[in-house]
Parts: sequence; structure tokens; C-alpha cells
Amino acid sequence: MSVEKITAREPCCSKLKMFLAAMCFVFFAKAFQGSYMKSSVTQIERRFDIPSSLIGFIDGSFEIGNLFVIAFVSYFGAKLHRPRLIGAGCLIMAMGSFITAAPHFFQGPYKYETTISHLSASNGTESILPCLANGSLAHDNEIPKVEIQAECEKAASSSLWLYVFLGNMLRGVGETPVMPLGLSYLDDFSREENTALYMALIQTLGILGPMFGFMLGSFCAKLYVDIGAVDLDTITINHKDTRWVGAWWLGFLLTGGVMLLAGIPFWFFPKSLPKQGETETDKKSNILEGDQDRFIPDNNKHSTAPNKPATVSMAALAKDFLPSLKKLFSNTIYLLIVCTGFIQVSGFIGMITFMPKFMEQIYGQSASRAIFLIGIMTLPAVALGIITGGFIMKKFKLNVLGATKLCIGASLLAFSSLVIQYFLQCDNSQVAGLTVSYQGAPQVSYQQNTLISPCNMGCSCSVKHWDPICASNGLTYASPCLAGCQTSTGDGKDMAFHNCTCIGESPLPFANMSAVLGQCPRKSDCDYMFKFYMAVTVIGAFFSSCGATPGYIILLRSINPELKSLALGIYILIVRTLGGIPPPIYFGALIDRTCLKWGTKQCGGRGACRFYDSGAFRFSLRSRAGDPATQRWSSSSGDGT
Repeated sequence: MSVEKITAREPCCSKLKMFLAAMCFVFFAKAFQGSYMKSSVTQIERRFDIPSSLIGFIDGSFEIGNLFVIAFVSYFGAKLHRPRLIGAGCLIMAMGSFITAAPHFFQGPYKYETTISHLSASNGTESILPCLANGSLAHDNEIPKVEIQAECEKAASSSLWLYVFLGNMLRGVGETPVMPLGLSYLDDFSREENTALYMALIQTLGILGPMFGFMLGSFCAKLYVDIGAVDLDTITINHKDTRWVGAWWLGFLLTGGVMLLAGIPFWFFPKSLPKQGETETDKKSNILEGDQDRFIPDNNKHSTAPNKPATVSMAALAKDFLPSLKKLFSNTIYLLIVCTGFIQVSGFIGMITFMPKFMEQIYGQSASRAIFLIGIMTLPAVALGIITGGFIMKKFKLNVLGATKLCIGASLLAFSSLVIQYFLQCDNSQVAGLTVSYQGAPQVSYQQNTLISPCNMGCSCSVKHWDPICASNGLTYASPCLAGCQTSTGDGKDMAFHNCTCIGESPLPFANMSAVLGQCPRKSDCDYMFKFYMAVTVIGAFFSSCGATPGYIILLRSINPELKSLALGIYILIVRTLGGIPPPIYFGALIDRTCLKWGTKQCGGRGACRFYDSGAFRFSLRSRAGDPATQRWSSSSGDGT
């Protein structure tokens, strides 16, 4: 017995542990990619001047890529060389990232909508604004048609978003074999009591990917999109402006390179491994059984040992596919798990896609700061929750029933935190003519004619443009012209506007009739409310993620062992198809309905939204989010996070 125990002792660098390390890295890399895509949604929307519903469709292309191949990869892949299929998937994901970044190199310089760049004065002298130019601004779009057509053809931004769509879809195709084949490979060759801990370890280390992905997204969001190609001193907006576009393309080049490295080890793993803890006596016994099987007719063979790969034709595999699928869907527990996952993920995907925009519009945070806080505060809580769930499973040796109770309890606590978040709100930002009248009375108007008031009627201002300025009375005006400003001083970001007639007519207290570039900051109580919101979000993320590992165990233990890969693949297929593709689209469409001020494209027409009704925005997002379902993040979210 002592000899067997010594023989059974596993070396510290066994192939199984090396495969575990490779899985940790690839989970990190795919989550790094996926979370960066989520963090770049706002920047891509602004760069291509597209509505939220279309950016939701682009975001859902990841699931569309999964939809094409996941069922067949999960079933046939389990019979083939699983590690090499994972390596090929990593290569495809890397290519997808590079294709996503490609439009930046085909587009011309980014030109944000503005009417004041040509008004800048030098040496501190005053310049005259169009408010005194006898209606010149009313025709600010009347550039010679030939010049407009040339600019539009050069920009070509109306179609280049298709590259982003294609690249994201390729990432979905490449990500397909990673989870079902990798986890089933690990489960086949590890001790049963170690499976939960290994999965928790993979998910916990994998959650570092979203942390770094969101931090990279925050960093790139502060860099101007054309950094190195334009003089930043001539830019009149900063990263807090809703017209700002960060260097979204830069992160995709980096995440693609990381994914290339993550896929290399999988090309060197064997098709099968010895079962963890198997003794030399067991191995000899298996070999003898294999020799005996040579003399047994094929129809009597029932061995399913993972270390005895058999040569099976593709025709035989295809013939057995439909019966296996029927057997899988005859499992009531499995069907219940699939339905629960679909409901949870549909709410989570829609919410996480637009969460940075939510924090920007509701609490007045910049896009870069919102992305940073998601990565630095929420995701560590998710990691702690995942490892806590795995530890509880191992410590108390919970069976399927115990794991189910743990999942239900975690979901109820997470849902309670979401209900609390619904009531943590800030008032609308005060914008004259949109959320308040020019006299300071509260109002919400979706009509552009409310931007015109007696104080600016003589200026013949355009209501199409968004050049926000902050006045000394605390109100934001959509443009200097709409504020009735007659002169300006300074240059670039230091520009100031004076003699603004609308400020003087407002009953609100003001120091002078001047204004500066940018929207006015939110009230101090909004910052206080935002801190409460982040605290509740972190607590909810922890409770929700405690159900991650128990959820996997319930899924794996409730089905036949030979159907594990297929069950995981079909689960992801259904959840990502129904819970991953439609939600970003209809969440985006609902958010578009709350837009108060649309931007204007270079070629005319409606661009990206610049300003939302925060109350309607909050209701649209939160009332349809449901359970945050952070426990499904690492397996079922739209970007593999």
C-alpha cells in the first residue's frame, strides 16, 4: 500500500497542472479581450456616430459567432483533439481583435461637431461670436456640396463599423471551444473532489482579465483617438465631454497579442491524460483490459475510460448526435438550468453593455472613470465571490442539493442589491431648454424648439449642434449662441464666453454673464449618492458571484458523463443566443428613446446621442436588468468575460 501511495503522488508540474495553468491564462486572455470590448462600446458608438441600438447589435455579434459553431464544436470536439482545438480558437480570437482595430487605419482624422473652433482668439483678444452676425449660424451647414461629398467619402464611417462587427463575431467563433472542451478535459482527468476547486481557480484568475481589460479601457478612453496624428492643443474638448473619442483601437491590438500568446501551450498537450491519482497498478490493469478488449466484439464494448482514445469515424459521430441531443433535453434539471441561465444572462448582458454610459449619464462620471471603477472595485468583489463559492463547496462537501440552495440564496441577495440600486438616483443635469427652462423651472423636453428662447431669438442659432458651455448661474447651455454669448476670449480648452444675454435673464443667481466650455458639474449630493451606488454594486457583485462554482457543479453532475461537453456547449448556445444577442439591441433601442439631444454627422443626419433624460434612462435600464447574474459572467456573457 505504501508503494502505491508513493506512486500515486502527483508531481508538482504534472501535465494536468500545466493544462490547468494554461486554462487560467486563456480564461484571463479571453476575459481581457471581452471586457475591453465592453469598455470600448461608448467610444465606438461616438467614433462611428451610431445609435445605441446598433452598437448593441455589434456587441451581440460575439454571440452570433458562437451560434454558428458551438453545438458542433462541443459535440464533435469532445471526440477529437481538445487542446489543439482550443489553440486554434485562440488564434481566431486574436485575428478578430486585429480586424476590430482595422477601421482606425482606414478612417481620416476624427472631426467632432463644433461651431466654435474657428472663433478662437489669440493673445487674449476678444472675438465676435455669430450671435451678432445676422443669422450666419442658421446656415452653418451650407458648405459647398462638392466639399461635403468629398469629406463624406473620405470619412466612410457609415460602413466601416462592419469591420468591428466582423472582428467581434470572429472572436465569438474562436472562443467556442475554450470553455466546454477545456473544462470537460479538466474534469475527465482530475479527481472528482478537486474539480470544483480547479474551476474556482480558473474563474478567479480569469476574473483578473476583466480587471485589466477595464483598466486598459479607462486608460485608452483618456487618450485622444488620433493621438500622435493631431496637435492636441487645438482640441477644444476633454475626456469628460460626450463628443470625446478615446484611442479605442489601441487596446484591441494589445488584447489580440495577449490572446496569441495564450493559445501557444495548447498545441503541445496530448489528446488524453492519465486520471489524476491513478496508481501504476491501475494503469497496468487498464492496459490489460485494453488488450482483452481486442478480442471482444465492438457491440459489447462499453469502456469510457478517458485515457483510451478510440478511432471513430465522423459519420458515426454524426449519426449519434441527434439521439444524444434528445437524451440531453429529456433531463428536466438540465432544462431548468438552461431557462434560469437565459433569464439571468439576458438582464446582465444588457446592463453591463451600457453600464459605463449609465454611470456617465446618471451620476455625471466621465466614461474613463466609470470604466476604471468597474474594473478596480466591482471585479475584485466578483473574484472574491467566486473563490468563496468554491471554498464553501469543498469545505462543507456540498452535494447537488446543497449547491442548489447556495445558488438560490446568492441570487436572492444579489437581486435585493439591485432593488436598492434602483432608488439611488441623481436629478437630471440642468440644461437650458432640455431639462429646465431658460428661467430655471424644471421641465423635460424632447422637442428641439424649446432650445429657442426670447433671449437668443435674435441670434438665429442652430439647434442641431451640441457645444455645451457652463454659465456662472449653474445652468448648461447647448451652445454659446443659444446662451446669447456675444464675445469670447482665450483659445482651445481655455476659451471663455462673455456678455451672454440668457444668463442675465435667468432668475438664478449669477456672478457675471460669462461661461466656460463644457457641461456644469453635478451637485455635491450626487457624488455622495454615487458612493452609495458603488458600495451596493460591490456587495451585490460579491453575493451574485458566490453562485458561480455551485452552478457549474449542478450542471456537470446532473447529466451523463459522456454528454458533459455537449451539455455545456448547448447551454452556452441557448443562453448566448437568446440571452446574449437580443438584450443589447433592445436595451440600446430603449435607451435611444430617452435621448434629449442627438449629435449631427458630418454629412448631415442623426449621429450619436449627446445627452439623455437620466430618469427615463435609469428606468429603462434598471427595470429590465433583472438579476445581475454575475455568477454567469465567466461562462455566458457576451464577450467571454
